[in-house]
Amino acid sequence: MITLVLDQATKLYTLFIYDLPVKEPVELTPFINLIVVWNRGISYGLFQQNSDLGRWILIVISILASIGLSVWISRTTGRALSLSLGLIVGGAVGNVIDRLAYGAVFDFIQLHMGTWSWYVFNVADAAIVAGVVGLLYDSFVLEGRRVRRSDA
Repeated sequence: MITLVLDQATKLYTLFIYDLPVKEPVELTPFINLIVVWNRGISYGLFQQNSDLGRWILIVISILASIGLSVWISRTTGRALSLSLGLIVGGAVGNVIDRLAYGAVFDFIQLHMGTWSWYVFNVADAAIVAGVVGLLYDSFVLEGRRVRRSDA
């Protein structure tokens, strides 16, 4: 829930109060800018959808994945696993809200080096990536510890 609120608050502030579409690009550091990108695909701009059908397919997939991950959260006892899944769900729901409200996901944080732009993202995207990293950590590190403890 914290992820979802933080994601939507930063998007609403950046779009409507700070008015980034009028002020862009805004240089925060030599490698971070604020710019406006409307992402009609998924992470890294993959699977761009320019039709209503494509947008609705992404919405439905995101909602189904969020429901499935929420069920997983309710059945797990591991804190790291629950936190990781919660980050992914919060990020996915935040991006679904964008697709419903605007027809695309509002990305605004640009990482770059000189003229080379690596990625433009938002808080939801960062949470999803952190959640996936947490899942990998849980799977490869914590799960091994749990198995060794149960064998002892």
